[in-house]
Amino acid sequence: MNNNYSAASAASFAEDKKNCNPDLAMRTYTSRLIGQEEDLVLHGGGNTSVKSNIRNLLGDSCDVLFIKGSGWDLGSIEPQGFPALDLNYLQRLRPLENLTDEEMVNQFRTHMLESTAPNPSIETLVHAFLPHKFIDHTHADAIVTLTNMDQPEERLKEVLGNKIGILPWIMPGFPLSKKVVELYEQQPDIEAIILLNHGIFTFAETGEKAYSRMIHYVTLAEEYIASCQAKSEKAAKSSRQNLPAEIILPVLRGALTITGETSSKPFYLLLQDDQNILDCLQEEDARSRYDSGVLTPDHVIRTKNYPLWLDIEDNSEENIIDSITKALADYESAYLEYFNQQMSNKGVERICLDTKPRVILIPGLGLITCGHTEKAAKIAGDIARHTLLAKQKGQVIAPYRELAQSLIFDMEYWSLEQVKLGKGSTLPLQGQVALVTGGGGAIACGIGRQLLAAGAHVYLSDLNAGRLDQVCTLLSQEFPVDRIGSLVMDVTDQKSVTKGLQTIVRECGGLDILVPNAGLAHVATLEELDEEKFRQVTEVNTMGVFQVIQAAIPVFRRQARLGNAAAHIIINSSKNVFAPGAAFGAYSSSKAGAHQLGKIAAMELAPLNVRVNMINADAIFDDHGVSSGLWDVIGPDRMRSRNLDPEGLKNYYQQRNLLKTEVLADHVGNAVVFFASSLTPTTGATLPVDGGVAAAFPR
Repeated sequence: MNNNYSAASAASFAEDKKNCNPDLAMRTYTSRLIGQEEDLVLHGGGNTSVKSNIRNLLGDSCDVLFIKGSGWDLGSIEPQGFPALDLNYLQRLRPLENLTDEEMVNQFRTHMLESTAPNPSIETLVHAFLPHKFIDHTHADAIVTLTNMDQPEERLKEVLGNKIGILPWIMPGFPLSKKVVELYEQQPDIEAIILLNHGIFTFAETGEKAYSRMIHYVTLAEEYIASCQAKSEKAAKSSRQNLPAEIILPVLRGALTITGETSSKPFYLLLQDDQNILDCLQEEDARSRYDSGVLTPDHVIRTKNYPLWLDIEDNSEENIIDSITKALADYESAYLEYFNQQMSNKGVERICLDTKPRVILIPGLGLITCGHTEKAAKIAGDIARHTLLAKQKGQVIAPYRELAQSLIFDMEYWSLEQVKLGKGSTLPLQGQVALVTGGGGAIACGIGRQLLAAGAHVYLSDLNAGRLDQVCTLLSQEFPVDRIGSLVMDVTDQKSVTKGLQTIVRECGGLDILVPNAGLAHVATLEELDEEKFRQVTEVNTMGVFQVIQAAIPVFRRQARLGNAAAHIIINSSKNVFAPGAAFGAYSSSKAGAHQLGKIAAMELAPLNVRVNMINADAIFDDHGVSSGLWDVIGPDRMRSRNLDPEGLKNYYQQRNLLKTEVLADHVGNAVVFFASSLTPTTGATLPVDGGVAAAFPR
């Protein structure tokens, strides 16, 4: 592992933070070096601290501990991510015989210097009790790999030398902090402390030295593991056929969805299928090696202790369904048995977490992780990948040794650990995946915005890559870019549509919300209407809707095979369905055809719990600088016929509706979210979004 410390970059960083406490500036700099190395920390794992002295509001000198705060990523942490605590007070807690977790947290909160600072790390007292100025703690892959083996103490001393101390697994908190400082006082010449199944602490009087010691010991471990691999024979691999992701992922996603009486809570699925992953899962003894517990209990709240190992012997859809059904039932039964047994053994009462796996290993397909948010699925995916590869590297040294389930249970059901998952309110479409066609236009921009605001992962598709990029760029200024997908797709081409749906399935596991929105306009009387133009408009407005619905049906069907999660098709029809306009025959008739397809789909897809509804919008000209393709075509004609400029035309349509209001793309987006949220048991309905055009009332 490279030592990335640079005196010049440290000085430059300190200059940028010249209004910050110098010790804290150095602490922030070296913390970022640690946090930017995935093999050291993953998603909140690890913490760092520095002891310093500051002046309070009254000018008094105060010894403080700056320690990494909850919710901050070490890789990008800022000085405000290190809450300051009264160091002298914290050190006075050491003689206590006992300190409950709740009281410990209370002492942290009541002895912080800023009430608005983030909660300090749960390992704050370890950092406070050790005397060193700078302390670094990581869950380094190489270190943890060596601790998950038989007789780890002997091997660690052989590999890392005699200037380390070693402790068995101890739950974080007050007991661990006392054991750590006691070990240091018994061996005051040590430079690092290894916590079995947990990680490593390094410490020194300077930030550079504490960081350099971390890199030194982790590098020794990495080099030892690499040398053992170089001497070993490569594991034999079994032959596995490539399995169809387009079938497995939607079936699995439907089976994993947690359904209630009135709502469902779907998972995003993240597939990793690179060659390293596939090779691991195809080793002859892969199941015995990889269907095992976490590297460190700190991971259990993200991944659960065990993955779901899923063997699929052939590609037939019925066999896939049977395999998933049995494997998932066995997994959930085993989890409940573990939960009940641990409660009985410990004489405690706990509320059982959901029994669904978070990591699924499928030889021939890859590593799949799931979460109710993209972030949760990615966190589980990163941890699972590191775990898999660490077990692969460690196998050439010694068999993997997992922690006892009683210790795992303590961590999984520890209230201070579960806080990391957050208890915030759930957005109505959280966990759901949406596709909006015609993604380069104004209405798609409004629909995408409101779907994203409601928590969905949104794919926008369009044949015009330039317009599509404009909309995606605009939305990425408001929402995380990893929740916005872009597909260059031709809704009139079956192969293009099928490829687009396959991309969504491989990236997210399935589809919940389909919004056929692509549209094409042409102005001409029937007498003057060119046959080819008529066909073009019909191809996009009617056939395009048919193509995307038809391509989505297998996805919806597979998701429904082992679950009952609702899916939604929401067709953006038009006011013209009920109130067509002269010289607008191609558009009006093709939109009416799409509308009729929606009604048929509502009847045919109800058994799959797919609800199909229509939105009739009118007079939406633009959205935050994105123009409407329809009004780009018909606007000039309408302005000439009424002798109006662009603003005058907008006002004309505003005054035409009953409410005298401007209709916005966001209003259409709100209507889509209403239907997609399953707030009412509605299918086959038409919702006007036009400010009230009496001639277009549904009838």
